[in-house]
Amino acid sequence: MRILVTGASGFIGGRFAAQALDAGFEVRCNGRRTEPMEWLARRGGECVSGDLGDAEFAARLAHDCEAIVHCAEAVGTWGSYQHFHQANVTVTEHMLDSARRNGVRRFVHLSSPSIYFDGKDHRDIKEDFVPRRFFDHYGATKYMADQAVFLAGRVGLEVIALRPRFVIGAGDASIFPRLLRAHGAGRLRIVGKGQNRVDLTPVENVADAMLLALKAPDAALGRAYNISNGAPVRFWPTFNHLLQRLDLPPLTRHVPFRLAYAMAALAEWRAAREPGQPEPPVSRLGMAVMARDFNLDISAARHMLGYQPRVSTDEGLEGFAAWWQAGTPSSE
Repeated sequence: MRILVTGASGFIGGRFAAQALDAGFEVRCNGRRTEPMEWLARRGGECVSGDLGDAEFAARLAHDCEAIVHCAEAVGTWGSYQHFHQANVTVTEHMLDSARRNGVRRFVHLSSPSIYFDGKDHRDIKEDFVPRRFFDHYGATKYMADQAVFLAGRVGLEVIALRPRFVIGAGDASIFPRLLRAHGAGRLRIVGKGQNRVDLTPVENVADAMLLALKAPDAALGRAYNISNGAPVRFWPTFNHLLQRLDLPPLTRHVPFRLAYAMAALAEWRAAREPGQPEPPVSRLGMAVMARDFNLDISAARHMLGYQPRVSTDEGLEGFAAWWQAGTPSSE
């Protein structure tokens, strides 16, 4: 089977493309730049760089492909609504149009559990949960992208959306690296009491779920699936375990959540008034994520897709630690 993987220059898309190549798929990889995909080309991937915001480029990209795994997106906590809407909604619409024009059979969409996040504690979240208001532009636009995918599913395209939580492993360029840099600068504190429980999901398990989605039976189509290890951990003790593995001093100092949240709000206010609106060092979303319980119910993925976490959380942390110490430039 020939598949198109968008966002292959990124962490999750790149790791999935490599796993799909290992599984015998013919893989066309797309990213904005060629250099981050060179390791995939060496493994046999067909790599095509280009901007999916260009509707005509996107329309041509899926020719001769039976399926699209759409991982391209804008992530983060800072930026305009227009930026996130273009990258998460408009680009998804372009890829759905490409699927229609090229007779693609199946469309696997990388969604996000950020859709669920409203700054409050939540445990065992099911896929039908929708908050009263989205916390940020990222969550709002990922929800809109999901609705476009499901609409396409009602008019003939085979669609599945996957919502992996807190993805970790070799190649992670956002979650743990941000915290490690803050820790190295002496700016990091445990937010709140430090006992909040969260899901961590090794990237290998996310790639497994994507492969399962490509082969899923008709009964599994047309809906979203939560993906995690199904085994929540206490976030701050787990991060301290990572620090120990990296021979770094542990975190012991706490900051009350309300104070941390207020400081983040002030930092955002200041950044919004500076020329160019640079991203602030802390955000309200970051403080809330670091202090709240947040884990997913993955029973639907287990039952409908046959998903079983293959890589443990400890193995995922070890994979990240080894990669971080080695300074490897990609997820290779």
